[in-house]
Amino acid sequence: MIVREAKLIKGTKEQYQALDDAIRAAQFIRNKAVRYWMDNQGFGKADLYKLCKDLAFVFDFALKLNSAARQASAERAWQTISSFSDGATKMARIQIK
Repeated sequence: MIVREAKLIKGTKEQYQALDDAIRAAQFIRNKAVRYWMDNQGFGKADLYKLCKDLAFVFDFALKLNSAARQASAERAWQTISSFSDGATKMARIQIK
């Protein structure tokens, strides 16, 4: 599941701040997941979901996101990882030829 947009027309300052906080928390979770992948090789998508669940218990701002938003952040991280891995594999094949 990927969540990419949110609409807030004529919102209050508190509503805009809450939306910004949610975006920052989602980016934080995604970045932590990618960093975890960089430090620890050999894990799967399910491990990223577990990591996101654990991050919610460690960081209060991450706990404010619901589980669907945290899983969407893990999904985005997995897409980033897959894209990088696919690109690296293609580059390795080109260099071998």
